[in-house]
Amino acid sequence: MKATEVGAVMTTEVVTAAYGTPLGDVVRRLAEHRVGGLPVTDDEGRVVGVICASDLTRPGTREAVTGPWRVRLRGPGGRPLRALAGGRARTAGGAMSAPAVTVRTRSTVTEASCLMTAHGVERLPVADEEERLVGIVTRRDLSRAVLRTDGAIDRAVRRYVLGTALWLTPRALAVGVENGVVTLTGQVERRSDVELAVDAASRIDGVVAVVDQLSYRVDDTRLPTATAPAHGETGEPVPGR
Repeated sequence: MKATEVGAVMTTEVVTAAYGTPLGDVVRRLAEHRVGGLPVTDDEGRVVGVICASDLTRPGTREAVTGPWRVRLRGPGGRPLRALAGGRARTAGGAMSAPAVTVRTRSTVTEASCLMTAHGVERLPVADEEERLVGIVTRRDLSRAVLRTDGAIDRAVRRYVLGTALWLTPRALAVGVENGVVTLTGQVERRSDVELAVDAASRIDGVVAVVDQLSYRVDDTRLPTATAPAHGETGEPVPGR
C-alpha cells in the first residue's frame, strides 16, 4: 500500500509575501484570503521564512500595521493586532519566522504531520530540491488525508501488511494500535519478512510509528552465497583425462 504523499493534498495556489512587503499588506492578504500564515519568498521564488498572525502580534510591528486591516486579525487571547503591535519591524522580512520549515512533495502526509508537531506549526511550505515554493500544506489538509481511528489502522495493517505483503491470514500475527502507534508481535518465516512488514506498516496513512516485536525462523540475509565450482569439479569430462 502506497502512503499518501504531500503533493496529493497540498494547495498549489499559494498566497505569498516578498521579503520587503510592508506589514500592512501582509495583514491585508491574511484577512482577504482568510489564511493564518503565508510563506515569504525571495526574487527566485525560494522560501526564506513564514509569517503568521502571531508574528504580527509580537512587539516590533507598531506603526507598520495601519489602516482598517489593523483589527481584522487577532492574536493570542483574541487581542486585536493594534493592541499588541509596537516596535521596529515594518516588512515581512523583519517580522517573519526564519529559517522556514519546509517539506517535499514526495514526503508522506504522516512525515509532514510529525514535522508540524515537532516544530509547533500549523502549515508547511512545500518546496523543491532548490527550496523554490511549489505549494503549501496545512494541518487540516493532512487531517483529511490521515484521519483514521486506531481500529481503522488495525484493519489496514491486517489487510495490507499481513494479507498483501506477507501473504498471511489476518490473525497470523498480533497487531496492536494505540494513538497511531502500531505494534507487531509474533513469528514470521524469514528475517526479510520482518523488514518487509515494518516497512509496509509504516507506509499506511495515519501510522505514527511501528514497534517491531517480531521474531523469525530463518535468517535469509545470511544464507551462504553460491560459489563457482573449482576447475574440473563440474562433473563434465575434463580434456586430457
